[in-house]
Formats: sequence, C-alpha cells, structure tokens
Amino acid sequence: MRAIIQRVSAASVTVNNEMISQISQGLMVLVGIGTDDNMSDVDALTKKILSLRVFNDGSDAMWKASVKDIDGEILCVSQFTLMANTTKGNKPDFHKAMGTEPSKQLYATFLDKLRSSYRAEKIKDGRFGAMMSVNLTNEGPVTLTLDSRKFEYIEPVQPVQKVLKDKKQHQTTKPVAGANEQPAA
Repeated sequence: MRAIIQRVSAASVTVNNEMISQISQGLMVLVGIGTDDNMSDVDALTKKILSLRVFNDGSDAMWKASVKDIDGEILCVSQFTLMANTTKGNKPDFHKAMGTEPSKQLYATFLDKLRSSYRAEKIKDGRFGAMMSVNLTNEGPVTLTLDSRKFEYIEPVQPVQKVLKDKKQHQTTKPVAGANEQPAA
C-alpha cells in the first residue's frame, strides 16, 4: 500500500458539489492499494500513520508529536493512481493497482483498523470510486510518501556522483586491441 500524507490545518472532500467529509487539524491521507497488498500492509500502514511524528509538541518543538498526540483528525481518500507506473511512454499504467471490488474491501478494512486503533470519530473518508474534489490547507508544507513495504531507508550502492563520473569515463575510453583478437590473414 502506498500513501501520501499531508499535515493539514483543514481538509475536505466534495462529491457532486456536496461536501461529504471534512476535518480540521490533522492528516490528509491519499491511499493506493496494489495487487499484492494484504492485511500485513494494512497493519503496517495504520501503525505508521498513527505514530508518525509530524506535529509540534506544544512547545513549538517540531517533529515531536503524532496525530494521536495532538488529538488530530485523519481524512482518507482512496486513490488508485498512486499505483501508476509512469516509466514507459506518456500514459500511466495501472496494472499494479488492485481491482475495484477487492480494493474496496481492503480499503474498508484499512479504515476499520484506523478507527479501532485510534478514535473512530476522528477518522473520516471520501467516497470510494467517486470523482472527488479534495481541498486542503497543507501546513508547513509537510508532505510525505509512505509505502507499506519500504519503511526502511537503504543506502544507494554507489553515490550518484560516482556513477555519473564512471559513466563519463566509460564513454571517453577508446577500445584497445585485446590479446584474443586474431591477426588478419
């Protein structure tokens, strides 16, 4: 599962010109569900969202408090486009997004897990599958990307500068006749 988390002072969702959900201070969470996501992804993402320290602790010290610590609200919106593959061509490929019915069920399970792990009245959501207008005031701005399977930072194998330097040297190096070449007859 993937999520875009935004720290907000307010957020709302409108469907067909009707506001269906709104929150004050808290988190706006856009959620994408992949074809291979399951309950372990729901559990991992729920735990991370509720414990992520992106708020002040009351003493103006930043990065000290979670949404639970500040008694904040959470507005979730299902967004299959987070699973898009955009590496080839100009049209997004959504084959990694879970199908509508199983995704709807897993998303409902995710919302239930958030509600049971925090306070049900603090968890709001949009309308699954609807064309929604999302309005928010991002505080900071603070925007983070989460992936239920990639919560750990992994150092790159080589620094980017070294890779670029090696590539440049490789492009300017001329091939040298090798010992395996046969002399012309």
